Amino acid sequence: QVQLVESGGGLVQAGGSLRLSCAASGRTFSSYAMGWFRQAPGKEREFVAGRSWSGNTYYGDSVKGRFSIARDNAKNTVYLQMNSLKPEDTAAYYCAAERTSVAIVTTNPHDYDYWGQGTQVTVSS
Repeated sequence: QVQLVESGGGLVQAGGSLRLSCAASGRTFSSYAMGWFRQAPGKEREFVAGRSWSGNTYYGDSVKGRFSIARDNAKNTVYLQMNSLKPEDTAAYYCAAERTSVAIVTTNPHDYDYWGQGTQVTVSS
């Protein structure tokens, strides 16, 4: 079992930056793939960024070049650094963990086994 708690959301102006944190507790954290998703009102949940247990990373098209994911296995924490934020980035952001035996990143939210409660990011124009 893995428990995930997000933090770091808030209100920022367009062009600003935020760093989200996802603190994980439970066993075998280092063997899980970690991902970030977001969901705006009335929209489907969207893949943002992911990192496999072996270090492979993948980003959604809308955030490539602006967001980056980092993982600290010693602290059982995964981060999402968000730069050059746009109003379109406004959403609730969720951390997710996937049990996997292969070093790949999945973008399908249904493939993830554990979810945090989310943290709100609002970007003003």
